Amino acid sequence: MTDLTKAFNLNKETWNKRIAQHVASDFYDVAGFKKGQTSLNIFELKALGDVKDKSILHLQCHFGQDTLSWSRMGATCTGVDISEAAIAYARTLNDEISEDATFVCCNVLDVAKHIDEKFDIVFTSYGTIGWLPDLKPWAQMIAERLKPGGVFYIVDFHPIAWMFDYTVSPPVMKYGYQQREAIYEEYTGSYAAPDADFESKEYGWNHSLGEVVSSLANAGLTIEFLKEYEQSPYNVFPDLVTNKNGLYELPSKLYPLLFEVKAVKDKVFIGNSLQEF
Repeated sequence: MTDLTKAFNLNKETWNKRIAQHVASDFYDVAGFKKGQTSLNIFELKALGDVKDKSILHLQCHFGQDTLSWSRMGATCTGVDISEAAIAYARTLNDEISEDATFVCCNVLDVAKHIDEKFDIVFTSYGTIGWLPDLKPWAQMIAERLKPGGVFYIVDFHPIAWMFDYTVSPPVMKYGYQQREAIYEEYTGSYAAPDADFESKEYGWNHSLGEVVSSLANAGLTIEFLKEYEQSPYNVFPDLVTNKNGLYELPSKLYPLLFEVKAVKDKVFIGNSLQEF
């Protein structure tokens, strides 16, 4: 059984190592972002629409570009991440572009210990839930942090894509779709800086779509939709090709690369009062 404290600390150390290289990378294009470019993609923009005057809690925000992109659109935003280095830079970036987002450093599973506020939207995206061993407390935290009628939205890489070992070439299907055991990997560099001279050591966990949807439903959220896509906005898997929309996909299209879920915290009226459901 994996020592979760050890796993989380090792993952945090790896993310702290990555921050300088990620900030300098073409992948994140911080210079373009500072000039006004959004870091958000078509999937989340379409799903959440107009966020002006909405409050957003962004889980596992890395160094805050998406948090700040939502802030630029008029939302009041709070970003959370486990990496001290990432949160420190997010705060610096916030000041440099004159936004007013708040950033909190904590394990996403400990959000309730650090944030009492409830939000209109809870958002997370692209490579987040694989760092969590169990989605039940994650989903419960999300439900607790949403206002009645609030929306949760996730877009992430499809669990089938995480069944492969990408530390070898060509990748080999090695891990279970519903694997309970932690996956430990060591490799040089990262997805945003593959040639960087640092060693990534990380623990991750695979989660099926059934686990994602059931954890949210069991926490009291109503699923609005579950969608799967053959395309990805990021060229982070081997041998992807660009399609006519500028997104990346497998030449064979054998399996989807992304999924998205949108869920709502129900509200009911009892007499003249609004009650959480």
